Amino acid sequence: QLQLVESGGGLVQPGGSLRLSCVASGFTLDYYAIGWFRQAPGKEREGVSWISCSGGSTYYADSVKGRFTISRDNAKNTVYLQMNSLKPEDTAVYYCAASRLCTVIGGGYDAWGQGTQVTVSS
Repeated sequence: QLQLVESGGGLVQPGGSLRLSCVASGFTLDYYAIGWFRQAPGKEREGVSWISCSGGSTYYADSVKGRFTISRDNAKNTVYLQMNSLKPEDTAVYYCAASRLCTVIGGGYDAWGQGTQVTVSS
């Protein structure tokens, strides 16, 4: 019943931009904080960004700070990750996940998407 679907990934040249979307179904996203994660082949999963239920608080990993922006439109049950100035090291499968802990970074997650591939290469 609780589903998240990511979209917007693809192939982009270094320095380019992509906007990822995370759409929820089966539940109202207003009551969930959302985290974005990524995993490259042979690497452990890495937390990328996080946004509180209301959108009033955000978090970014140092590796993406200043380049990525997380936002949400609760009326559309959607969270976005705008990715600018992309680098080859950003190449990974990107996942979104929803947590009932609205204002607590590091809380447990109740639903995960299946991921969308982002490839940054010239």
